[in-house]
Amino acid sequence: LHLSEHHGDGSPGANIRIEATGIIELHREFKAKNYRFNRPSLETTPWQTKEVTVIDPFGNRLTFFERD
Repeated sequence: LHLSEHHGDGSPGANIRIEATGIIELHREFKAKNYRFNRPSLETTPWQTKEVTVIDPFGNRLTFFERD
């Protein structure tokens, strides 16, 4: 995976999905940070995944997911 901040390399507000393990612990870690504008929730989806989505300072949406 290569991420770039150079103008013209991509659109602001990109969305990326990252498969992970330990998603419940990751969610706890994000919540413990007490970010002012980003309070991610833990979602269980109809397609049998648990997901946590955070938005970085540049408007990119990072969704971490774990299959049940």
